[in-house]
Amino acid sequence: MSVRVVARIRPLLKNEIDKDIIVTAAPASTGSAQLVRIPNPKQPAELYSFQFNSVYEQETTQQELFENEVSPTVKHLFKGFDVTLFAYGVTGTGKTHTMRGGKSLADRGVIPRLLSAIYRRSRKIEKDSDSDSKVEVAMSYYEIYNDRVYDLFEAPEKRTAAGLPIRDNNGKTVVVGLTERPCHTLKEFELLYDEANVNRSTSATKLNAHSSRSHAILCVKVTQSSENHTLVSTASAIDLAGSEDNRRTENNKERLVESSAINKSLFVLAQCVEAISKKQSRIPYRESKMTRILSIGQNNGLTIMILNLAPVRSYHLDTLSSLNFANRTKKIEVNEVENEPVSRGLTKISSSITGPTINRQPLRPLQTSANVQVTQPDPSKKPVKSFSVYSDKPRPKPSIPASSRPVKATRINEAARAGITKAEIEAMIERKVDEKIAAQALSEKVVPTEALPSDLQRRLDALEQRVSEKEDSEGLQFLLMAKQHHARGEDASALRMYQLAQPFFPNNDRLAHKIASLQDKAQRKREDSGYTSTSYTHHSEVHVTHFPAKRSKAVYDDPKDDDFQAPAGDEEEEADGSFVFKPVKRKAAPKMKVAVFRDENVPPPDGPPTPRTQQLLSIINSRDVSQIRALKGVGAKKAEGIVSCLCDMDDGEEGAFISDLQQLGGLRGVGSKTVENMRVGLSA
Repeated sequence: MSVRVVARIRPLLKNEIDKDIIVTAAPASTGSAQLVRIPNPKQPAELYSFQFNSVYEQETTQQELFENEVSPTVKHLFKGFDVTLFAYGVTGTGKTHTMRGGKSLADRGVIPRLLSAIYRRSRKIEKDSDSDSKVEVAMSYYEIYNDRVYDLFEAPEKRTAAGLPIRDNNGKTVVVGLTERPCHTLKEFELLYDEANVNRSTSATKLNAHSSRSHAILCVKVTQSSENHTLVSTASAIDLAGSEDNRRTENNKERLVESSAINKSLFVLAQCVEAISKKQSRIPYRESKMTRILSIGQNNGLTIMILNLAPVRSYHLDTLSSLNFANRTKKIEVNEVENEPVSRGLTKISSSITGPTINRQPLRPLQTSANVQVTQPDPSKKPVKSFSVYSDKPRPKPSIPASSRPVKATRINEAARAGITKAEIEAMIERKVDEKIAAQALSEKVVPTEALPSDLQRRLDALEQRVSEKEDSEGLQFLLMAKQHHARGEDASALRMYQLAQPFFPNNDRLAHKIASLQDKAQRKREDSGYTSTSYTHHSEVHVTHFPAKRSKAVYDDPKDDDFQAPAGDEEEEADGSFVFKPVKRKAAPKMKVAVFRDENVPPPDGPPTPRTQQLLSIINSRDVSQIRALKGVGAKKAEGIVSCLCDMDDGEEGAFISDLQQLGGLRGVGSKTVENMRVGLSA
């Protein structure tokens, strides 16, 4: 049976006029109103028609709707079927009025009238059975607010922020920790229902003064008990919050959060309905708690959807969207499965022992059959047992006289004692395993595998060979680090890495040649180091000094470069294609700098020092950290280093001093550029 969809058009409000009505009901071929017609928003002359099980116009009363749609489900409820009623529509279309209604007798909604019918039928059942059957009614009431479940019988200040958890139990969705209140009379139900509705989240918007900000779910559990069995069924009445257009409602920040949660859950509900109508394998019930609880299409029972519509033009697009949703919902097939009654008789005690172990007995003390005598034994004397199994108390061994000789049957068989050796057991197990593997291999189909490309196979073989040879792989790592240091211009580090790699490739001439060239280069660099970067000329000459260009950090990525190839004997390194170096960048020509920051009276290095040079040497030789730190380009750390170098020159005696700028530039941590900055920073 498919979901029963009925449409109800609400009356006009005070601020609405008749000429704005665009939604009308029309009779079908059977004569009763089953069509809803609405014009096309783009072409008003074209009318859309939607057919449902029933359509109720503006003049329909609450009593008529209940008697025609909800009242027939009460008898199914008492037969063990679950019943689900839910109202769907845009905000301000009368969903809460349909489900809850007003305080007057004529305005009562579906829920109070449903409970009244349940109590009337329960009294009739108890009367007809002469009080042999007893009907109990209990209710639980909760809401889904911002995708969190809250118990409406609990005050808002006592709620937890996370809400109540949802679990699955025997194919049904249950809310853990939900309060269930027994209701013996209709008056008691109305008191509890009104008390819970006070805790429901409602707020005023531009379209609705009492807009529901949550989905409210009322569950009424009917339990029919007799002497033999118990039958439980549930009626669920759901008042869904309406979808909202925030451009029209003018919601504030808090209302926007609520509206977002409402629209999201209704969107997921529409996705579920669409997935069911298209018979998709996955239905996204779990993407929203409302859809998980509603489980439309999965709940085994009767499902009735009441579609609430607004007749005026201001709701045109929203009404059309609701009609499309209801049109897909009516195609959902629902299985009507009756709940099984629970027997109240004595439960049969079932043994926990099942299968082949049901006839298994506990072990008893075994008696030997070897000591059986031909003559009838004396009943006062019991035969001697060779051993006992599960004996409660240890028994002393019987004393045998030395003169008595054991009978032949009591002698222990050496072959029996040996039994099966451990090696034989392992051989049997191995043989069985081999037979099983062989049988499985014969049963499996051989799937031909595609051959890998030749270049990929070659790289894999080379990589496997490198991994298998641990010593060469470590040497290759040193070679790789040496190349990286050499590419960055760090010759000292590169030389160290090459020297560490040499023990792994002792007969490699190319590696030895690289080490020798780097050592020569380092030696020349040490010989050339000194105060040579600054040239002193006569003031009448303009001397051009060649400063070395700043070394750029070149990254190498050229596998064809001979300078960065693996050694000739290193096949593993040559076979590795995973390390690629960029091409060598040519060094730029050194820039020419003119020595313009020179004293006009600067003599050649062989001449007497200038007053500025004398002042600088005086400050350095004073060994005052504060004065040295005041020089240009000298910090606290460098000033302490200069003083430390001077102290090291003393060798424990006073009197060591700096005599010229070249000697000052040769100190550790002080270069020619630093000396030049010190001189320039001093005032003449």
